[in-house]
Amino acid sequence: MGFIGDSIDSLKSIKLRQGLEQAVTLGMIVSSALIIWKFLMCVTGSESPVVVVLSESMEPAFQRGDILFLRMGEDPIRAGEIVVFNIDRREIPIVHRVIKVHERNDTTDIDVLTKGDNNDQDDRVLYAPGQQWLQRHHIMGRAIGFLPYVGWVTIIMTENPIIKYVLIGALGLLALTSKD
Repeated sequence: MGFIGDSIDSLKSIKLRQGLEQAVTLGMIVSSALIIWKFLMCVTGSESPVVVVLSESMEPAFQRGDILFLRMGEDPIRAGEIVVFNIDRREIPIVHRVIKVHERNDTTDIDVLTKGDNNDQDDRVLYAPGQQWLQRHHIMGRAIGFLPYVGWVTIIMTENPIIKYVLIGALGLLALTSKD
């Protein structure tokens, strides 16, 4: 009858108890992932403790597809550090190196200028219109480590959504049809 026919027959034979058990197991997996993410947020002090490098702007330090681990402490930000930041009205964070830090004398506030290692000019062209510097609230964290190429899975699924849906569908079908 084939794989699809066998899968449909298997779905029909699932008992209510098995279905509920699988639903609870799936809920526990999702809950565990969220708890781990929130724990990492608390430990690292960063709203996003892990990010994927999405462009070639930081080569040769980081390649597209590398995963960066972030930490945001109270230590002052210094020139030469690699930071991840958000810009107003942009959803995707940017990974670039700090090239200038301007400390204000009257407060503890700082202004930061960044640049990609592989870019010819600083990031002022990327900032919001009229913005010349980043402030501390724009910075999500400092890079403290990385895993090369592991982020390609995320990039492929983002650039080709059909792959993501096929993978989710296949995993769902596998979960529903498993006997144990």
